[in-house]
Amino acid sequence: MSPITGARRQAALAFILIVALLDVLSMGIVIPVLPPLIEEFAGSSASAGWINGVFVALWAAAQFVCSPIAGSLSDQYGRRPVILLSAAGLACDYVLMAVAPNLWWLALGRIIAGVTSSSFTTAFAYMADVTPPEGRARAYGLIGAAFSGGFVLGPVLGGFLGEISPRAPFWFAAGLTGITFLYGLFVLPESLPQTNRMIFSWKRANPFGALKLLRSHSELAGLATVNFLLHFAHHVFSAVFVLYAGHRYGWGSWEVGLVLALVGALDMAVQGLLVGPAVQRFGDRRVMVFGLFGGAVGIACMGLAPTGMLFALAMFPNALWGLSMPTLQSLMTRRVSEREQGQLQGANMSVASVAGVASPLFFGAVYATTVEPVSFEPFPALSFFIAALVLLLAAVLGWVVARRAAGAEAVA
Repeated sequence: MSPITGARRQAALAFILIVALLDVLSMGIVIPVLPPLIEEFAGSSASAGWINGVFVALWAAAQFVCSPIAGSLSDQYGRRPVILLSAAGLACDYVLMAVAPNLWWLALGRIIAGVTSSSFTTAFAYMADVTPPEGRARAYGLIGAAFSGGFVLGPVLGGFLGEISPRAPFWFAAGLTGITFLYGLFVLPESLPQTNRMIFSWKRANPFGALKLLRSHSELAGLATVNFLLHFAHHVFSAVFVLYAGHRYGWGSWEVGLVLALVGALDMAVQGLLVGPAVQRFGDRRVMVFGLFGGAVGIACMGLAPTGMLFALAMFPNALWGLSMPTLQSLMTRRVSEREQGQLQGANMSVASVAGVASPLFFGAVYATTVEPVSFEPFPALSFFIAALVLLLAAVLGWVVARRAAGAEAVA
């Protein structure tokens, strides 16, 4: 465990939660305006579907390469410098996107954002440093709640600022991430003691080397597969949500921002208030599976919704999804040593990034095809049904793997 104790530990935890809130707030601000800006450059909704999928894939590909590097660097040099450098880089990236004159500049901005957002792996490793294993599901739930809090305010602010100017949200996001950097510079203590550090090695830091950790035993590999399926399904939101809502219901950035704020508020309530008590009563495995199943039901309801109001109401069962990520993270952290937490989080982010490359391309292509007048009409919601099936598969696999892992622990 970290030498951070008492009041310093509480301050450190508060900082990580605030960083998570501000980082996701800045990301959420640009969500309502980035796809319409892409559509403005591209000239059509179908083209925007393809290009938005490519942009999300570029972001994820950068994370795939850089997340294990960030995690391994933090294992050697500490969590603090990695978090601070990432915050500074993200602020500069939003400035670049604010002045982008064409799609090529936006593409470069998405790549840089993927590199700098790799600090999320370090934030999770920081939590593992300062939290005992039995408290990690709740701790990760608090991080998830902070992420969700950013999505409550971010899309609303983005929708409001987007009505003023499509570039205003990017400038505002740059300011927020700059504040994050300054706040961390003066407040954040280091969480990883020298005795728990591990020498940086490219063998572990390259994405394929980091993935070897996940193959160290079958249960960890199985949980990593659940992680992949979860993130694959989740990217239906980043790839087609905004474009679909505009195409199907005629929503603009303001309506999209309000609904995404509802998503964030529900997720914040689930992860911040329900995860801890639910895990204490039912255990990580049952809560994880229930969350995946609830998310599948919610996404299927979104695809079936004939009106914008019913589409928004489908966010309530979908919010149960928030139970799955912190419990999955908790199950995985128990299967590696304290010295490998940064490497594990980097490997997890690499898995998420592989899903982030494949999923937006897939869902973007499905959406672009279904809105073409000569194609699959009237099934523009096909992407949501596919995502629901993927989550159902994740729930079944998660139950089997986690049950096997529990049996192995009982025997040991």
